[in-house]
Amino acid sequence: MKPERFGIGAAPRRKEDHALITGQGRYLADIAPEGLAHAVFVRSPVAHATFTLDNLEAARALPGVIAIYTAEDVIALGSQPCIGKIKNSDDSWPTVPDFPPLARDTVRFVGDAVAMVVAESAAEAADAADAIAIEFDDKPVVVDIKAALSGGPAIWPDLGGNVAFDADLGDKASTDAAFAKAERVISLELVNNRVVTNYMETRGCVAEYDTESGRYTLTASSQGVHLIQPILAEHILKIDPALIRVVTPHVGGGFGTKYFTYREYGLTLFAAEKLGRPVRWIASRSDHFVADHHGRDNISKAELAVDGDGTFLALKVDTLANMGAYLSQLGPFIPWIGAVMLAGCYRIPTAHVRLRGVYTNTVPVDAYRGAGRPEAAYLIERLVDKAALELGIAPDVLRDRNFITPDQMPYQTATGRTYDTGDFSALMHLALEGADRAGFDERAAQARTDGKLRGFGFASYIEACAAGSPEFARVVLDDTGGATIYIGTQSMGQGHDTAYSQLVNEKLGIPLDKVRTVQGDTDLIDRGYGTGGSRSIPVGGSSVAIASETLADRIRSKAADELEADPGDLDLVGGQVVVAGTDRAISLASIVADLDPQAREETEDWQPPEPTFPNGTHAIEVEIDKATGAIDIVNYVIVDDFGVVLNPIMLEGQIHGGVVQGIGQAMLEQTAYDDAGQLLTASFMDYCMPRADDSPVPEFMTRNIPCKTNALGMKGAGEAGSIGACPALVNAVVDALHRAYGITHVDMPMTPLAIWTAIQEGEAARG
Repeated sequence: MKPERFGIGAAPRRKEDHALITGQGRYLADIAPEGLAHAVFVRSPVAHATFTLDNLEAARALPGVIAIYTAEDVIALGSQPCIGKIKNSDDSWPTVPDFPPLARDTVRFVGDAVAMVVAESAAEAADAADAIAIEFDDKPVVVDIKAALSGGPAIWPDLGGNVAFDADLGDKASTDAAFAKAERVISLELVNNRVVTNYMETRGCVAEYDTESGRYTLTASSQGVHLIQPILAEHILKIDPALIRVVTPHVGGGFGTKYFTYREYGLTLFAAEKLGRPVRWIASRSDHFVADHHGRDNISKAELAVDGDGTFLALKVDTLANMGAYLSQLGPFIPWIGAVMLAGCYRIPTAHVRLRGVYTNTVPVDAYRGAGRPEAAYLIERLVDKAALELGIAPDVLRDRNFITPDQMPYQTATGRTYDTGDFSALMHLALEGADRAGFDERAAQARTDGKLRGFGFASYIEACAAGSPEFARVVLDDTGGATIYIGTQSMGQGHDTAYSQLVNEKLGIPLDKVRTVQGDTDLIDRGYGTGGSRSIPVGGSSVAIASETLADRIRSKAADELEADPGDLDLVGGQVVVAGTDRAISLASIVADLDPQAREETEDWQPPEPTFPNGTHAIEVEIDKATGAIDIVNYVIVDDFGVVLNPIMLEGQIHGGVVQGIGQAMLEQTAYDDAGQLLTASFMDYCMPRADDSPVPEFMTRNIPCKTNALGMKGAGEAGSIGACPALVNAVVDALHRAYGITHVDMPMTPLAIWTAIQEGEAARG
């Protein structure tokens, strides 16, 4: 029987799932070293105030309490860094306010940490936290971005206002000139609403300190141990990185928000050293809502200049990005990486973008699945749809008129990105055909008969991902015929073990069940850049494949003598080295056993020269109940270009997950603050998450063009679903409302109340 190949393009089931679904997974909450103590954080219930802590001694005397730490106790710890700064338009660097481990004398958002309680149990720590009295002297609060800019109270008075940074990109002079000669200008102001990540497993950490070696160990639910180790060493503890080991076990979701080094990590390490025992902290869901970085939260004004034929001439965008009360680790960089993608799939000769970060008394904002690119795709696709309405040109015709064409690749956009491949028109037409756009009018007429509104919308997106730093991979062969991969990425449920095993199978022919993947330990893995920006398989996988290919060449050379054959005639398959076209073979294990130990392993740090640019079209049909404003997604079709596909089943799973998060943002997830800075949606009682009946299973197709800047021809796919979903869904809803009432825009989230209100206003205007 011929051995099966499970390399690139195969679709084996995920090998890691059996352990996870049978309860053998090991998550952060399962880590309980001997002598474990438990930490709870006291968080501010007010948004802006000076404060003093009272009743500390009484709280320390409560049963089980080991220690209570305040800002004065942890003064030796460094502050949270912002490493994603961008320059202002005048080429200056913005001032970064101090983000201390515990607030010293002023709190600036609800959830700001003011004390840490360590006790024998989490319940005893929580009781002591509740016993601490806090005296507040309230200060003025601002939560609205526009109000913060227009004379609202200063969150950082020494900075002279609430502008965190004021940057721009593009060519203002040429853009202004193009607008001056434009036949028409289409304008749109839109909100990209704030969202809370809500992964299944909340964040947490276990901190340990070894007095003999002077080494710290932090076990954390993270997106990459090498992301945390240097920040803890250089910025927080100020020690040699070699003195910190960071470990990450199984992770129940990350979506960008677990990419960062949070306050709790350094504080628990501090406590573990002082107390001489391990300290564990696990976030409650309430902690998560007010302590983990939020996502999105932009307001943008966009203008598109067109000529008399509807050809795009220029783009202007002015974006206000809510940074929250502090500049978080990558906060300023997120709107920037969105801004460089604002041209979308279109030939726009010139553009100018202004970006202003704004301080408010809210939770800091940072990366969330897509990190800037969903915001960019949403803006340009809503703007193009509005242009189609105002110009009286069908949305697909207008796009076709302005799409970058395949023969124009590589194409440099006005915002500075160079696309290597893409056939945007072909994907759009395949999606429209798959969604039966031609038969929509008949279905819309039937919906009107039934007293409902029907709408059809689509969005053509492109994003930049799988770029930047190299990724480390070390592949080690063993004399049983297996292999172990040590890699610096971090799986959070994506299926890395299966994916990397497929690449080893592709190059070395080793069966999937004989390949082991090791991630998440700075002592075992030399270096790495973690998982984020859809980079793990395109970048980390390239390193695995290149290292495996080097080993394969070494094995062929060694086996050639044994088999008396040319190395080029040898295939590696099913754990054997086979002379092609014959039954002559030798086991891989026997060849490996004859290799010197150093020849049994290979490392690679492949670095992408440019990002990959996955792209596609999402087409959606909706039906709206006029009586309730409820939206029913009745059809959803996606056609994507992801270059070379490693595993089509896992790819489709990634797209489905991203789509659900996009649907959540577009229809359901509303992060609401009141004027006093209270987060009104701080639990699942108030914050609406998408459920199964909100999320249809999309029809998913690909029309792939291999990437020219990736070693395997792959394009990143982890964030694409969330990028295409929001603009397509809003376009579909606006189409329904425009047909009935002439409405040209609605903001997210399109809750039943928001849509019902729009319908009532439309009915009133119609008389």
